[in-house]
Amino acid sequence: MAPSVRLSPAARSLFDEPLAIAVQGLGPRQPVTLRTSLRDETGELFQACARYQAGDDGELDLARCPALPGGSFSGLEPMGLLWALQPQKPFRRLVKRDVQSPFLLQLEVFDGHGEPPGRLLAQAQHERAFLRDGVRRVPVREGRIRATLFLPPGNGPFPGIIDLYGTGGGLPEYRACLLANHGFAVLALAFYSYEDLPKEMKEFHLEYFEEAVNYMLQHTQVKGPGIGLLGISKGGDLCISMASFLKGITATALINGSVANVGAVLRYKDVTIPPLGIDTKRIKVNKSGIADIVDALNNPLEGPDRQSFIPLEKAECRFLFIVGQDDRNWKSEFFAVEGSKHLQAHGKEKPEIVCYPGAGHYIEPPFFPMCAASMHLLVGKPVVWGGEPKAHCEAQIDAWQQIQAFFCKHLMGKPSGTSNKL
Repeated sequence: MAPSVRLSPAARSLFDEPLAIAVQGLGPRQPVTLRTSLRDETGELFQACARYQAGDDGELDLARCPALPGGSFSGLEPMGLLWALQPQKPFRRLVKRDVQSPFLLQLEVFDGHGEPPGRLLAQAQHERAFLRDGVRRVPVREGRIRATLFLPPGNGPFPGIIDLYGTGGGLPEYRACLLANHGFAVLALAFYSYEDLPKEMKEFHLEYFEEAVNYMLQHTQVKGPGIGLLGISKGGDLCISMASFLKGITATALINGSVANVGAVLRYKDVTIPPLGIDTKRIKVNKSGIADIVDALNNPLEGPDRQSFIPLEKAECRFLFIVGQDDRNWKSEFFAVEGSKHLQAHGKEKPEIVCYPGAGHYIEPPFFPMCAASMHLLVGKPVVWGGEPKAHCEAQIDAWQQIQAFFCKHLMGKPSGTSNKL
């Protein structure tokens, strides 16, 4: 029997779902190297490899067989060949631009543990998709809003969420559509560097975000009375600002967000919140030219920088802070703790804070490989994001469940654990 790769699901799976990988038809205790390859839409190649030894029966099941030292990871890691994918050129981060097409994952099995790999024994292809069948993708160009709405299959209304990314700008849709697969109506909202929106991060007007909130509140497919907000990085402090000043927000989840306004002036009616001060002398650059910016921001509890602290005590919603304790972009854990103290000092309910040791800044949906360093648009050079790949991957899996459970509880009044039955 010739060796063959067995995948489950066989041909196609959603990107945030586990993929079972096994090889059959090998010789007893045969040493092999498995390699996964994936190209993003710009043609950049990401690869991972691992060394294994087949069982006495010639079977190799990654759920039961530990990887041996010498590859991209070792130990029992059934999904290691996905989360350990690394760019072949430095400073590239795996993102999905067109959610309507899947990523194509190539899996190869080579004989032995040699460098370069030995003879090719078997190979398989697998599609990692972003849109579940029946999820509707609706481009939104109403008033000033530049966004994409994802609606789950079936008859709504569905709990509604607005999803914001960070300083990269544009309109990332992949997290919003993955969330819509789980039964939420999710609006991926662009706020700069997209179509006719401002090209640069100089100042933001909350009236723009208010339009998006009202669009969701009035949508027939969105279940009221309020909506949720989900933001990462700069998107996090924008979500806190929205929750603090705008009506109709019930639940706000932040992934490594800030409780101070960062990077641009924020205006709403007659209120102006200046950006938190930065001292570029506190940026450390290593021999490879990669910057560590974690100490660059001023403390929003001291002196004139207190004006940048967002008045989150005005918010009428529940908060969830997701924190990577090895975030090198800024001090996410400090921000979460100070936000919690501030809310409680004003008689508000204590927010949920979930901390992940060994997780860096970019906590993405499950099975996105950790990006250790990439270009930072505002810094103008590559920066380290922090994180240790295995711990970071585990954090992403857990955070994804925590976020869904939080929104289920506060937008639907359902206990956690029901999200998968929608």
